Amino acid sequence: MVAGDEGSARLDRVLAARLPELSRSRLKALILAGAVHLKGSAVRDPAYHVSPGDTITIDVPEAAAPEPKGEEIALDIVFEDDDIIVINKPKGLVVHPAAGHETGTLVNALIAHCGTSLSGIGGVRRPGIVHRLDKDTTGLMVVAKNDLAHASLSAQFADHGRTGQMRRGYMAFAWGVPGRHRGTVDAPIDRHPYAREKMAVRQGGREAVTHWEVLESFAGRDGKPIATLLACELETGRTHQIRVHLAHIGHPLMGDAVYGPHFKTKANQLGPESQAALAALGRQALHAYLLVLEHPRSGELLHWEAPLPEDLLLLQSALKAAL
Repeated sequence: MVAGDEGSARLDRVLAARLPELSRSRLKALILAGAVHLKGSAVRDPAYHVSPGDTITIDVPEAAAPEPKGEEIALDIVFEDDDIIVINKPKGLVVHPAAGHETGTLVNALIAHCGTSLSGIGGVRRPGIVHRLDKDTTGLMVVAKNDLAHASLSAQFADHGRTGQMRRGYMAFAWGVPGRHRGTVDAPIDRHPYAREKMAVRQGGREAVTHWEVLESFAGRDGKPIATLLACELETGRTHQIRVHLAHIGHPLMGDAVYGPHFKTKANQLGPESQAALAALGRQALHAYLLVLEHPRSGELLHWEAPLPEDLLLLQSALKAAL
């Protein structure tokens, strides 16, 4: 229970004073993971100000092994040689261990598949990882199998095709129809000031540039345009970049409960098939379909494309049927 002299203090500071055996970073991770409860609800903001008399409960899981272990998780391997492995990531697969996801990640699968060959530059928790996809974003990812590949791929991702030939393309089903056929969102991204699990367009944030182009538009039950299939390409690689940028211009991703909650009622304007397909999707409608990069050893330009997964194909088919 919060004492009178602790009233109005930050949640993380109160916990740090009460639980000196846990580091500040560990406490922050537990808060963000929803392990801290106040008045029966999870509090995910470390800066939340508590009040005297508040009862705080915290669930501290047993310490996880410092190094992730290999797990036999099936991988859809698109390409593999001695230097890199390219996979088509399914929805629901977290890329690397973190609070709340200590096992069952892509890293666990890669350790089982590649053994000790993965690059160690990313550290024991992220061996070989040079970029990420959100848990529920599907599509192409490349992983470095040695340090030479890791250094080369990291440089290519940092450059994002400005001087080299790297390309990263996404298919995105978004609400609404833009007023023009193509465009660019050039808006800096940083951590959201209040909802710390989110990102936001913020002055002074890190540079973020997304190019988009309309591929298809879809009508609702009244025959008016209601959704769009966009092809997006990244010029930078910020966390949640496409999701944040499309929401910023008024076209959040369909199914995105984090950045498009205010558009949830728009589903009522869809036909019954489209409503059912969107409800079944249960995730943001985003797929990394294109990856182009230079092989880290040979310099050869490599190009991969991954078709839309079944759930997005069903959504596309249902939206088309309403035309």
